[in-house]
Amino acid sequence: MLRNRSLEMEGIEHAMQKKAAELERVAEVLVTGEQLRLRLHEGKVIKDRRHHLRTYPNCFVAKELIDWLMEHKEASDREMAIKILQKLLDQSIIHHVCDEHKEFKDAKLFYRFRKDDGTFPLDNEAKIFMRGQRLYEKLMTTDSSLVQTREEDGVKFERTLVASEFVDWLVQEGEASTREEAEQLGRRLLEHGIIQHVTNKHHFVDRGLLYQFKMNFRRRRRLMELLSESCRSIPESHDSPFCLRKQNQDTGNNSFLSVSPTKEIKIVSAVRRSSMSSSCGSSGYYSSSPTLSSSPPVLCNPKSVLKRQVRPEELQTPGGPFIKKTFTIVGDAVGWGFVVRGSKPCHIQAVDPSGPAAAAGMKVCQFVVSVNGLNVLSLDYRTVSNLILTGPRTVVMEVMEEVDY
Repeated sequence: MLRNRSLEMEGIEHAMQKKAAELERVAEVLVTGEQLRLRLHEGKVIKDRRHHLRTYPNCFVAKELIDWLMEHKEASDREMAIKILQKLLDQSIIHHVCDEHKEFKDAKLFYRFRKDDGTFPLDNEAKIFMRGQRLYEKLMTTDSSLVQTREEDGVKFERTLVASEFVDWLVQEGEASTREEAEQLGRRLLEHGIIQHVTNKHHFVDRGLLYQFKMNFRRRRRLMELLSESCRSIPESHDSPFCLRKQNQDTGNNSFLSVSPTKEIKIVSAVRRSSMSSSCGSSGYYSSSPTLSSSPPVLCNPKSVLKRQVRPEELQTPGGPFIKKTFTIVGDAVGWGFVVRGSKPCHIQAVDPSGPAAAAGMKVCQFVVSVNGLNVLSLDYRTVSNLILTGPRTVVMEVMEEVDY
């Protein structure tokens, strides 16, 4: 009986170690991919490009990137460069702009980082990892006093956090509403290998125990590490020549913005656009109402952009002159960048050329069919707008577009 119990515990421990190793590999790919993305923006390899009268924001040319990798000694030859980039493509870090190529090709094809167009798949593991990365950056840049060299059981440990102080900080910064919620966040960070007890003897508890970030997110990672299973054993350098850029506190924003490569990449800290609740102002798109929730909208009732009104039945008629399109729009710090008007069905009245909606391909005169899976053909624009405003930041919309337009 005791032997069976021992074997069972060994099996559980082995499974946990295997899971931790898998999470660590995923984390390495995510961090390495993010560092590469920032370097490519800085080097102007990523930029808006035009092909067949269409502009593709924030993309790179496969052949040019391979040249860049070899020039910067990130790959010894083109074959290795392709393997590295295929690894990023397989992990959904990058993708072809039209999702037509599942294999990375050394050709004049456009690819894009999913974090630049808001299509990065946020499963639970990716979410907790990205949150851990954000907390790490926030601590390192805004309150380094929490991270100090401390002693536990007569041994000194560098860059440690006191669990109870970390819980205080999480609540104070609005990362958790209660101490219990903050403690649960700490436990999730530990279970995903982002933090650890200094001697690995304790889970995360709201006490005076010492913990460290297990991963130094700022260590410069060589891309060739992605092809090596031994990359996790490489010692971390605390004096990395390249660090992740400092961003605003909420780096959970994955908005699809056109980034000027000559300026530092930042998350916009302005208020949301008033495009969802207000009507067109003097610019033809937006009123001067500063927020979506506080100030009342400034209405000016612009003329509809539609040439003719249609009925829901027309949109649903098989073989009709309409085609269905689906957009996934990740709202940035100032909104989604489009105006809904009309009733039964609503239509897109205006699109901000520099906003997430335009980047996703939305155009005026499209009719709104569904929002986040809910059919809205029989609703008016106020109801549809409210659905978007009160829903998640990522909005999935189905629209119908008339072929003749």
